Amino acid sequence: MAHTSASQNLLCLVRGVKRLNVADPLTQCLAPRLTRPFAAQAELPVSDIIKEINAGLDASSSSTTSTPTQSPSSSTHSYTLESPVLKTLYSWPDLEPQRFAWYKPQYLDAPMRRDILHRAVIFEADATRQGTASTKWRFDVHGSNRKLYAQKGTGRARVRDKKSPIRRGGGVAFGPKPRDFSSELQRKVYGQAFRIALSYRHRKGELVVLDNGIQLPSEDIGARWLNNVFEANNWGNEHGRSLLVTNTLESREPRIFEEMDQIGEHGVLKDIQDVDVKDLLETGRVVIEKDALFRLLTKYLDHMPQNLDQRDQPAIYV
Repeated sequence: MAHTSASQNLLCLVRGVKRLNVADPLTQCLAPRLTRPFAAQAELPVSDIIKEINAGLDASSSSTTSTPTQSPSSSTHSYTLESPVLKTLYSWPDLEPQRFAWYKPQYLDAPMRRDILHRAVIFEADATRQGTASTKWRFDVHGSNRKLYAQKGTGRARVRDKKSPIRRGGGVAFGPKPRDFSSELQRKVYGQAFRIALSYRHRKGELVVLDNGIQLPSEDIGARWLNNVFEANNWGNEHGRSLLVTNTLESREPRIFEEMDQIGEHGVLKDIQDVDVKDLLETGRVVIEKDALFRLLTKYLDHMPQNLDQRDQPAIYV
């Protein structure tokens, strides 16, 4: 053990110091502090130090062999994975606190996994690639296949037809062809990426959960009113933009989406079907409805958890 070797080294050091002759001039030159010019020479308490070291070694060995295991009930209270996550629900658009919601930590306090987030972002980026780039190889170019001139006797380099890739108007060597760039990712892994991203936002204090829906108060209110809401809540471009996630599809309420497009420099509004993991990570904060949050946290789960816990509060409890 580490403390045993340290004690033995200290004992060897004490014995070596005792063997030094302080009357020797060489010793006085090397270690002048060992002499006492105005007092009598004092002996080092080697025997007392040896007794203390042996007593400490015996006590440590006996404690390591006969230490009883501490019961979990006697330990102090600490945070565990079963501790629920308390989240405040706000009202739209004044952001007044309304009530609380309790979420299980595996949904809203998932541990950080950068590898899963990276795989999810790459999966989404591959799915957006069109893959429509197309070029013509020499066999696709229209023209004659006649050899331009003889193989030998001209003093020039040997050539084939005019559709060669090294000639103007010829084909493209190793050019792109239409292909599918989409990659594969397991549904459970992709669903876990949503929970990790939302948990990351929650721990940083950048997740605002709304108790009601995101909507316009009346028909004559539009982009100017939304701009005032963003400025009043410090959600604008000066504070990192914001992502608004609603449970209402764009096909049902297209007007609020059109008004949000006019103030796109301050934020973006997306429905539950259009939002992805990259959207949850690239803006300064995420403002989401509680119903939309429930659907994202339970994305691609084998079993759907209950919507209410035993305290009749909106939460995610299995």
